[in-house]
Amino acid sequence: MVAPSPAHASDKRPYVRGGQTVPTYSYADAIHESVWVQTPDDADEDGVPDRVAVDLVRPRTAPGVKVPVIMDASPYYACCGRGNESELKEYDENGVISKEPLFYDNYFVPRGYAFAGVDLTGTNRSTGCEDVGGPHEVAGAKAAIDWLNGRARGFAADGSPVTAKAWTTGKVGMIGKSWDGSIANGVAATGVKGLETIVPISAISSWYDYMRYNGTLRSTDYPNYLQGVVSDRIAECAAVTESLANDSAEDTADYNAFWAARDYRPSASRVHASVFVVHGVNDLNVATPQFAKWWDELADAGVPRKIWLHQTGHVDPFDLRRAEWVDTLHEWFDRWLQGLHNGVDHEPRATIETAPGVFSQARDWPLPGTRNVTAKLGTGVAAYTDQGLSEAAAVTDPGTPVAGRLAFQYGPLTRPLRISGSPSVRLRVRVDQPTTQLTAKLVDYGTAARVQYNRGEGVQTTGTESCWGESTAADDACYFDVTERVATTDYAVLTRGYQDAAHHVSLRLTTPLQPGRWYSITVPVNAYDAIVPAGHTLGLVLTQSDSATEAPDTGATVEVDLARSTLVLPVSGPATLTPTAAKPRTTSGLTGGVRPERERP
Repeated sequence: MVAPSPAHASDKRPYVRGGQTVPTYSYADAIHESVWVQTPDDADEDGVPDRVAVDLVRPRTAPGVKVPVIMDASPYYACCGRGNESELKEYDENGVISKEPLFYDNYFVPRGYAFAGVDLTGTNRSTGCEDVGGPHEVAGAKAAIDWLNGRARGFAADGSPVTAKAWTTGKVGMIGKSWDGSIANGVAATGVKGLETIVPISAISSWYDYMRYNGTLRSTDYPNYLQGVVSDRIAECAAVTESLANDSAEDTADYNAFWAARDYRPSASRVHASVFVVHGVNDLNVATPQFAKWWDELADAGVPRKIWLHQTGHVDPFDLRRAEWVDTLHEWFDRWLQGLHNGVDHEPRATIETAPGVFSQARDWPLPGTRNVTAKLGTGVAAYTDQGLSEAAAVTDPGTPVAGRLAFQYGPLTRPLRISGSPSVRLRVRVDQPTTQLTAKLVDYGTAARVQYNRGEGVQTTGTESCWGESTAADDACYFDVTERVATTDYAVLTRGYQDAAHHVSLRLTTPLQPGRWYSITVPVNAYDAIVPAGHTLGLVLTQSDSATEAPDTGATVEVDLARSTLVLPVSGPATLTPTAAKPRTTSGLTGGVRPERERP
C-alpha cells in the first residue's frame, strides 16, 4: 500500500478510499443488462449490419457517478465455458444475463467497476460470422468499446436504442485467457480510443505462428476446426468458412494476406493501452513466441507494460497464485482504469517463477544484461535420417546413439545457467530431399523437482474452495482451489523449435532445397526462462518430423557440419558451454510418428 496523495484524499468517487477502490456497492443489487451492439461489418452478407451481444453487470450507482468497464470478449461463453470449472453464461426468463463466468463481476462490481462479457462475432447470441482471429472478430469487440464511448449504436432485445453514457466513464480494460486474450491484443492493435489497458493471458499475437511453426503445418483444417467448435452459424457463413479453408495456404504453409490480417504485431505502434502479459513458459498450446515477440514489439513502441511468467502450461494465474493475482490485478485496474497512482506501474516489470512455487522479480524481461552465448556442436560431419521419433525417445539417454536424432551435451555445469529469452540453433546442413522439418529441443538433464506441465497443464484441482467477491443464488464467487503438479524427475524438455527447411529464406514462399548443396538454416527455439542448476547437463537434441506438427516423415537424411553449426543461448550471468559426451553418428531407417489432437486457444 502507498499513502494516499492529496488527489486521493479529495476523491469524490464513493468507491475510492485510501487510494484504492473498495467494496461499496451490493452485488446482489447490481444491474444486469443485455445489449446488442451494431458493428461496421455484414460478415454473413444478409444485408443487415452484424451485432455483438454485450452482457453487462454494473453497480447501481447514484446519478452522476460513473464507472469504468472490465471486458472479456470470448467465443466460448456457450460452447465450452471459461475458467478451470468451464463456466457458461446463464440467462433469466427474459433473456437477460443472470450469471457471468469467472470472478471478475463478483469481485470488481462492488468496487466501482462494470463487467462486460462480449460474445465474439458469430458465437452465442451474436450475429455475423466467426473468422478465427480475423477482422470480423476484432471489429465486433472494438464496436463494444465504441458503444461504451458513444460511437456505436446499441439495442435492447426489443430493438429499442440503448446508450451507456449515463453510467460509464468509457474507460475499458480487456482481459482474457487464450482466444479471449488474443482478441484483446487484436483490439489494442487498432488503437481504439477508450481502451486503457489489456491483460492478455496465454494469448496469441500472430495466428500464423499459432497454426504454422515457421512454415510447418501444425494441424490440418485448423481454422475451420476452431470455427466449428465455437460457432453454430456455419450455414449462414459460407463465404467466411470457404475463406478459412482456401485462403490459409494449407498446401504450402506460406504466410500470406490471410495471415497478415490475423497478425497483430506489426500494429504494435498503434497500441495506446498499457499491457499486462501473463504466460506459462511451458505452454504447448499457445507457444511462448506469442508473448515474446509481442512483448518486444510493445517495448519498441514504448507501451507501458508488465509481465508474469510461470512454469506451468496453458494456465490462468487465478489457478496458480490466486491471492497474489487478484491483488495485483486489482492494483493494475485501479491504476489504468481509475487513474489511482498506487505505484504498481513503478514496481519491477517482470515476475518470474524460477522453481516450483518460487517467484522472483526483475527489472525487465529478458533479464537486463542478458547476452547471447554461442556453443559449437562439435567437429566433423554427422548425419541423421527422419524417424518420426516420439519426444521421449528423442531425448532419453543423450549419450547413447539413437537412430533419427543427434544429441549434444554441455556439462555438467560448474555453475547455474540462467536462460532468459529466445534461443536458436544455427545449422550448416545438406539435405537429400527438397525439404524436411528441422526440430531442436533443449533439455535439462539432472534430478530435480519440476512442474509436470504435460499432465493437466501442470496444475491439479483440490477439494477445497475459496471465494473472491460477493455471491448470489444465481452467481457465486467461490472456486475450487488449484495447486501446481510437481514431481521429481531425471530430466525435462525446456523448450522446442521447428523450421521447415524450404521456408528458410522466407515464410512467404517456399525455396526447395537442392540435394547435395550446403545451406545455412536457423531453427528459432521458443522463448524461455529457466535456471539450469549447477551439476546438471544442458542437452540439445536435433530431430526432424515431430508429434507436435503435421510434417510428414520424409525419410530425409540431414548432414550437419558440426564445426559450422552453433547453439545460441540468451544467458544472464556467467556461462561457459563446452560440448561433452556428444556421440552423433550417421543413422538410417524410418518409423511412423504419433500425431497430436488439435487444441483450442
